Amino acid sequence: MSSKYTSIIRKAYEGFNNRKVEHVLALMEQDVHWPKAFEGGHVKGQIEVAAYWRKQWSEINPKVEPVMIIDREDGKVEVTVDQLVKDLGGNILFDGQTVHVFTFKDEMIQRMDIS
Repeated sequence: MSSKYTSIIRKAYEGFNNRKVEHVLALMEQDVHWPKAFEGGHVKGQIEVAAYWRKQWSEINPKVEPVMIIDREDGKVEVTVDQLVKDLGGNILFDGQTVHVFTFKDEMIQRMDIS
């Protein structure tokens, strides 16, 4: 793992996996852009991100673990993750790797996209 943002990214995924919304939001810009992974599009702002996650967690149980974090030449940070998504009954909906691309501003998450 080789990025100056590794610590922030690890804290963000840990907070997400433990459903500690406020811990993750503290790492984000107020007007953060975040993808709606299973719906398409983005939400904008911390309040919308929190609402989107809470809705998502009421329907599915995702766990996401970073396995590789690298700084890209364009200034963004690419994070390869192991992602396990189950329905609320424990049935696996997705089990595989995905790439998340983060944009930072002043050491705060400004945007995340799914590659």
